Amino acid sequence: MTDTAITDRDLAVIAQQLGRRPRGMVAIAARCVCGNPIVVHTAPRLEDGTPFPTQYYLTHPAATSAVSTLESEGVMAEMSQRLTEDEELAASYAAAHERYLAEREQLGHVDEIAGISAGGMPTRVKCLHVLVAHSLAAGPGVNPLGDEALAMLEPVWSPARCACAPLDDN
Repeated sequence: MTDTAITDRDLAVIAQQLGRRPRGMVAIAARCVCGNPIVVHTAPRLEDGTPFPTQYYLTHPAATSAVSTLESEGVMAEMSQRLTEDEELAASYAAAHERYLAEREQLGHVDEIAGISAGGMPTRVKCLHVLVAHSLAAGPGVNPLGDEALAMLEPVWSPARCACAPLDDN
């Protein structure tokens, strides 16, 4: 995990990326080559008390758009099917789920989401945004399906190529 501290500039960039004030952030989990946030690490419980299982949240508009395109192309159903056919893939994905839970637990225990990770882990693929965010935060080799989705994005978007909008200082 490559968490870095959140700066005032990060807060401004993330608010612009999301079009709203960010909630529950504890760190920046992945950054663009230019330094802007791509993934935020969030607390398991938001400030208002709401349980929040998605600890790695993809904020970068170009990344979220590219992932949405993959989702619309049916990639999630194909990946979910492969989980039922490939025991090694299923075991790696289950290990990613367990790591996700352990990392979130380090931030605090929340009964309402205990045992629940995100993105459909450990048995299906429900949200590629979460899996890509997890792969970007954890690095290669942790979430096999997040890694696959990142590889599929390469022609359109990559964290190694800046696609950031200029910060609107207004």
